[in-house]
Amino acid sequence: MPHASTSAPTPGAPEAATPATAAPATAAPALPWAAGALLPEFPDGEQQLEDLLASPSPALVADAARLDGDLVVLGAGGKMGPSLCRLARRALDAAGRGDLAVHAVSRWSDRAAADALAAEGVHPVAFDLLDGDPARLPDAGNAVFMVGAKFGSAGNPAHAWAVNAALPDRIARRYRDARISAFSTGNVYPLVDTASAGSAETDPVGPVGEYAMSCLGRERVFGYHAAEHGTRVALLRLNYAIDLRYGVLADIASAVHAGDPVDVTTGHANVVWQGYANEVALRALLHADADAFTLNLTGPETASVRRLAHLFAEEFGRDGAGTPAQPGPGQATLTTGQESGTALLSDASRCHALFGYPPVPLRTLVGWQAEWIRRGLPLSGRPTKFDVRDGRF
Repeated sequence: MPHASTSAPTPGAPEAATPATAAPATAAPALPWAAGALLPEFPDGEQQLEDLLASPSPALVADAARLDGDLVVLGAGGKMGPSLCRLARRALDAAGRGDLAVHAVSRWSDRAAADALAAEGVHPVAFDLLDGDPARLPDAGNAVFMVGAKFGSAGNPAHAWAVNAALPDRIARRYRDARISAFSTGNVYPLVDTASAGSAETDPVGPVGEYAMSCLGRERVFGYHAAEHGTRVALLRLNYAIDLRYGVLADIASAVHAGDPVDVTTGHANVVWQGYANEVALRALLHADADAFTLNLTGPETASVRRLAHLFAEEFGRDGAGTPAQPGPGQATLTTGQESGTALLSDASRCHALFGYPPVPLRTLVGWQAEWIRRGLPLSGRPTKFDVRDGRF
């Protein structure tokens, strides 16, 4: 499916605790699109953002009703994990499946985060996945694998391989009879021509750097267990989730807001609303198969970094948004560099055909991201490094 440019915007560690019965879940908030609104409203603050990220669609609720067995989320303490756990719990409750538990596995060094999940009916499990005995993990018929090591992988490749490629073997053996939905990355593909639709699932892989190679190792290990033991696996090649506190849009918007030039050498990127990415990860459980189900997971647009910088300049009312070739005195340059003609891009048309389009389109995310920064709302301070071209993270 062709990708639309933003030049034509879319509208709008302790060991595991003994598993226990999950606490009664609080009622899920009303679906933001249930009243017929085309789009949910801007989430004004972290609590509203978390509620929006954890609001299940009717399609997810329907799929949750079909799940057989508890759900375990491995690596639940990361950037996307808590919202995925809340989303799963609320979807199961809305489907009348209060009989199924959601186990959130992490080291949980942040006890407040674990307690917040417990208050919503999720069962936090404190566990070191690299060193703990997998037999002590809770039983489950469904597993979402969210563990990964990216930043620092260039300086410590052995650790990246241990987390990204060796750990999946331990998990696949522990959950041999479960359905496993495992996050991978679009980095397993090579850079492609920005005039293309991006890499499709059937295209050859070509990872660059230790991180990307170790992530392909993750896929191969899960694929081995699928082929040899019949483990049902779904592999999700994600490109750049957006939740307003971090992401490609936060990186670009923060630079524009600060008056720093945006490097456009890597001139294009794919992004996707994080709520959609988590929803696809859960719905993909029903597509997990012994012939490993592989899916590109991102938005439908090939976003121009230069165009995004201009949009944010307009949002912030920055002088010189037109970025003249020779800026006048006191007029900062909006962008620097020249587009290389290649980028890490994925064709997610198969994902959209199966699960629909993301409910929050790119142009709306741009407006939300600008408003989030204007209001001084929290940012993670962890850049995506989407512009890295040599695979060194």
